[in-house]
Amino acid sequence: MSQKTEFAPMPDATGYFGEYGGAMVPPALEKAIADVEQAYRDIRNDSSFREELHDLYKHYVGRPSPIFYAKRLSDALGGAKIYLKREDLNHTGAHKINHALGEALLAKYMGKQKVIAETGAGQHGVAMATACALVGIECEIHMGQVDIEKEAPNVTRMKILGCKVVPVTFGTRTLKDAVDSAFQAYLADPESQLYAIGSVVGPHPFPMMVRDFQQIIGEEARDQFQEMEGRLPDYLMACVGGGSNAIGLFTAFLNDESVKMIGVEPSGKGLDTEEHAATLTLGTPGVIQGFKCYVLQDEQGEPLPVHSIASGLDYPGVGPQHSYLKDVGRVKYQSINDQECFDAFMTLSRKEGIIPALESAHAVAGAIRLAPQLSSDQSILVNLSGRGDKDIDFVVEKLGL
Repeated sequence: MSQKTEFAPMPDATGYFGEYGGAMVPPALEKAIADVEQAYRDIRNDSSFREELHDLYKHYVGRPSPIFYAKRLSDALGGAKIYLKREDLNHTGAHKINHALGEALLAKYMGKQKVIAETGAGQHGVAMATACALVGIECEIHMGQVDIEKEAPNVTRMKILGCKVVPVTFGTRTLKDAVDSAFQAYLADPESQLYAIGSVVGPHPFPMMVRDFQQIIGEEARDQFQEMEGRLPDYLMACVGGGSNAIGLFTAFLNDESVKMIGVEPSGKGLDTEEHAATLTLGTPGVIQGFKCYVLQDEQGEPLPVHSIASGLDYPGVGPQHSYLKDVGRVKYQSINDQECFDAFMTLSRKEGIIPALESAHAVAGAIRLAPQLSSDQSILVNLSGRGDKDIDFVVEKLGL
């Protein structure tokens, strides 16, 4: 959310991106969700709010995040030049802080006493706990037990920041179940609490709101890349689970027909198995957790279990705007399997001295696959959405390093 550009025109007044989106919530939540939308519409163009947020982005988060030309990686691959938008250098280590600050300020504006949120890999949880500590609001994060064990460093960070971490022990004990658990906690007291969704998913207005806060990524990148290269990038690449970092990069370039966009989702152990989270590749339109999008679902319309080594990507739905962009063909969606992700994680670490989050490594793997197919005068800009500190113990165990 920058000082200079307008918000994207979608969704429509009822929260739909084409046929996707909406707000299908229990009657007990309808007023609370409507209040959130109204409060957000009240403040999003308020100059004092925008100035406060912009000041925090600059002096607290460390924005703008730089763009780095990965020369050694590019030279090793041949073909296109690979550039990285370094969201991993933000305070808290990922893009999640961009919307976490916005949501925490919104909660403060609304007079809420507590923020409730879910987290998968823990990056949203850490960012939300950080933002709540900054503005002085209580924070409660729901996290699947599987992810708590896998992402222990982030759990520790949340606790140090004063956040209550609620283990989710039902279902698959991962991200979808953490969302269900957080919604149940929110439903118990929507008057004094704000549910701060961690991606461009959920009922309207959350996909719009999180998109708006994240679009600063693309706005910065568009200016930075032209300053560096005198032109726009040929390709944008970003990982997609719920899809916040990808939509954050893509939004500023949607009207630039010369720029091709690729969202990379996890094919896990393979698209021919049941252990993947390739929602846009193999899913079908359906309803999940209060909105319509592409969903990995069974014949009864129930979400299927999903898998990815990247905890932040193992979600059976996806942002409604991504679903729309797939249908209209503006963004192409591909998938990367677990082994390709591990390979990209190690390659970037050893070629450029940058340890990426496993989520981000999916996008890096996509660029590694694409670059040799392109010419040396072409470019790929990858959104390096998070750093890999949280993943190092898991990677070392899995790869036997």
